[in-house]
Amino acid sequence: MKKVEIFTDGSSLGNPGPGGWCAILRYKNHEKILKGGEVYTTNNRMELMAVIKALEALKFPCEVNLYSDSTYVLNAIDKWLDNWKKKNFKNVKNEDLWKRFLEVSKPHKINVIWIKGHSGHKENEICDKIAKEEANRRKNGEIS
Repeated sequence: MKKVEIFTDGSSLGNPGPGGWCAILRYKNHEKILKGGEVYTTNNRMELMAVIKALEALKFPCEVNLYSDSTYVLNAIDKWLDNWKKKNFKNVKNEDLWKRFLEVSKPHKINVIWIKGHSGHKENEICDKIAKEEANRRKNGEIS
């Protein structure tokens, strides 16, 4: 199984408001940056969307080291998702994205690793900057 590193971040200008996300995928010496956003969304949705888009980009089952500063996303993946499924996602926010995550994560083994945001972690700083740029592009009407 190929080993891949994924670094993600999401941003929302207002919560809800214009949002952006970014993911860096790294396999050996290769790196790919993915980015996007929505006109009206929340920070948590953008954090999760970055993870989903990164996993969707993987062409083979992989062992993934997922780095994020989002305790919401990491705790959900590591601790809460099994219970949410048992309760049929009753009273769970972002149910649509969590169900999408479950589908795209099936072929992969995911290890979650929390990194402190805004602490000088190179990839996190890059993702944060790009996610904010994507949110601002939507705020300024550059992308709808």
